[in-house]
Amino acid sequence: MSENSTDQFFKDKVLGHPAGLFVLFFTEMWERFSYYGMRAILVIFLTGSLLGDNPGWEWSSSAALSLLGTYAMLVYLTPLLGGWLADNKIGYRMAVVIGALLMTIGHASMAVETPTFLYIGIAFLIIGNGFFKPNMTSIISKMYEGHDEKKDGAYNIFYMGVNAGAFIGIMLCGWVGEKIGWSFGFGLAGIFMLLGMLQFYFAQPLFGNLGNKPVKIKKELEDNDNLNVDIKTVKLNHFSLLDYLLIGVFTTSAIVFIINDPLSKIGNIQTFNFTVAGLSDSLFFALLAAISFVLLLIIRIPRYVAIERDRMIAFSIFSIFTIFFWAAFEQAAGSLPIYTRDFTNRILEGHAATTFKIVDLIVTVVPLGVITYVLWSLFRKTFNRIGLSNIILGFSFIIVWVIVLYKVYIEFQSTETEVPITWFAILNSLFIIIFAPLFTKWWDSKYNPPASVKYFLGLLLLGLGFGFLAFGAKDVAAGAQTASLSMAWLVFAYLFHTLGEMCLSPMGLSYLSKLIPARMIAFMFGVYYLAIAIGNKLAHYVGGDIEKITDEYGLSFFFLIFTLIPIGLGLISLILHPLLKKLMHGVR
Repeated sequence: MSENSTDQFFKDKVLGHPAGLFVLFFTEMWERFSYYGMRAILVIFLTGSLLGDNPGWEWSSSAALSLLGTYAMLVYLTPLLGGWLADNKIGYRMAVVIGALLMTIGHASMAVETPTFLYIGIAFLIIGNGFFKPNMTSIISKMYEGHDEKKDGAYNIFYMGVNAGAFIGIMLCGWVGEKIGWSFGFGLAGIFMLLGMLQFYFAQPLFGNLGNKPVKIKKELEDNDNLNVDIKTVKLNHFSLLDYLLIGVFTTSAIVFIINDPLSKIGNIQTFNFTVAGLSDSLFFALLAAISFVLLLIIRIPRYVAIERDRMIAFSIFSIFTIFFWAAFEQAAGSLPIYTRDFTNRILEGHAATTFKIVDLIVTVVPLGVITYVLWSLFRKTFNRIGLSNIILGFSFIIVWVIVLYKVYIEFQSTETEVPITWFAILNSLFIIIFAPLFTKWWDSKYNPPASVKYFLGLLLLGLGFGFLAFGAKDVAAGAQTASLSMAWLVFAYLFHTLGEMCLSPMGLSYLSKLIPARMIAFMFGVYYLAIAIGNKLAHYVGGDIEKITDEYGLSFFFLIFTLIPIGLGLISLILHPLLKKLMHGVR
């Protein structure tokens, strides 16, 4: 066996997969802890009342969601640059460390809780995510080269780590932010981002030469007898002058839109202040960016060799579905917290309050116990090789358990309970932790459905989740500013959204790693995140109009939009199954 073969990573297994996967699992977990923990309280903080024990800034929902949308979009755009730098200059592992450090600074800045430091912090978070995000998944792709049959299961495990971080981050940062103070919630996110970076940095011996600087990677590939494609003879698709022109138009238009939209809504700064065919300046540049990018794909994709061309077309179709999936799904970060705060009855008394406390205790302690078991499994296999990394990881969990036990103690002291706004957001992560093992077994079995069916199921379930919200709000009159709806509708919505996400989101990463040539893997992961970026911005652009749509048409109509569109697109995915199967050339 070649010294550099990926088989070496499968010698020491944890729960049937390489130990290195679980180092990445926990590193990504802490990054998602910081990201989702901060995001869970951002909109509530910005739109909160200026008065009270824990005052907010009293922004309008459109202003707050415009900032969130621009932040979320840039978080997914910067991986284009971060992926390229990792592929060509600094390597995957160094990119992850740099990204984690920058994000630590970002969270620390936001904890200062002033407008200037808020924007500085968001800028650091955006840049740091660009280094971090595409390269974690790229390391997994490289680790599993030659083991494609295990990739679906690996990405599901990795995705469980993503949601474990989101679960703990939303639970702790949300509770600390709402109950103690917003700056403490933002600061807690930074602490765990730093610990996650240190845990990854001191686990380097576990990865050998995987993820080193590109010059070393190239030499290793040239020496690898098992390499399927000779990188020296691959016909490259060089960028033409027209390609660069379209990239320039797309980049310029996108930046103008991304910056102009929040400026106009937050500070009433009209940078250009014109309309074209009824479109405002922001919408015009958004449309121009979309057209130029589609033209770029149409021009570039036919220049690839036949199989690569077809697989790139399939990838592009999946990306379109991905955009609309996240445009609906990401209402969880924007319009749903506003709905939870203003239209949901969250006050519980007597037996109802006691029941909730017990349920909260169970859904907090049991998943955290499961994750702690995974941590212990990693310790047993790797402590001799990466002891310091494991100690840092263990210390992180001690902090988590201390805060959790303190939270439980405080909550059980009161007779009346107001369910935190952020509590419902943990349901998504909780359901993923519960269902991820079942989906992993499904994807690893002979009943693993084809890609088009997975996208159909994902979009269908997502639409049904919003259907519950639309039905629950059917009696809320147009223009109503508040209501007292049952919390059950939110629980059902998050359940179906989660099931849809499990069908679609981790599979997108897995199919990308199978469809895209190895020489472009990190960059094309960046393109995939571009689709998610567009979906995120679209989500909060539309979600920011929740008050306007509710005033004119009613709350139920707002959620009906996100019911019908995903279901319709899911049916289109199912209809396209024969075409997609042909374009994928045997990739399952």
